[in-house]
Amino acid sequence: MRLECKNVTKQYFTTTAVDHLNLNLEAGKIYGLLGPNGSGKSTLMKMITGLIKPSAGEILFEGAPLSWRSRADIAYMPTEPYFFSYMNLGDAGAYYQDFFDDFSMETYLELLTEMELNVNLKCRELSSGMAAKAKIALAMARKSPLLMLDEPLNGIDLIARDHIINAIIGHLSPDTTVLLSSHLVEEMERIIDEAIFMKDGQVVLAGSAETLREERGKSLADLYRQIYGGNFETTEVTTGGVK
Repeated sequence: MRLECKNVTKQYFTTTAVDHLNLNLEAGKIYGLLGPNGSGKSTLMKMITGLIKPSAGEILFEGAPLSWRSRADIAYMPTEPYFFSYMNLGDAGAYYQDFFDDFSMETYLELLTEMELNVNLKCRELSSGMAAKAKIALAMARKSPLLMLDEPLNGIDLIARDHIINAIIGHLSPDTTVLLSSHLVEEMERIIDEAIFMKDGQVVLAGSAETLREERGKSLADLYRQIYGGNFETTEVTTGGVK
């Protein structure tokens, strides 16, 4: 799997959500897309899925422009709720199974069990944390080359976060590329191979998590504080397929 973003820009009237962004993702790595709300993370993910179109630039999947075929190989979990109120979690799994050829009901039920969710729970009765875990289970039950989870740890307590992180690690294929967006850097630092810091719609720092820590002498969490606290000289680092 290879994904390339070339000078990708998204404008909404006078607001630029993503600004001439360049990014390469390679197979078998976990990427952390890091930054506060409003930095352009969700907009970028929605462009990669084809839900919205770039105002300029291009996105290539396996060397070709995005199409309905490439979108079938991308599993995406948005931040927005999308369950129908009449559904229970079993219905939600059956709904996904109808739409996606790569969806595994067996994997989905295993993930629900690991996250301590009953398949008979009504979607309208789920707490925000339970709904987040259910959305993650649905996305991860697909056998897609590219898995994108937008803010997967939002609204979830510390114990549930451990369940989710263990599920992500335990159910990934070695060849799967994962893009996780978050502002909870302490949690992401435990599992990501590559870090991508976004600010004002641009990548301001990116590279191997290990290399960044060694070169900068800081944890990713401390780098986050420096970048978004205003005491950071914009520098782009190119390593490990992030560009």
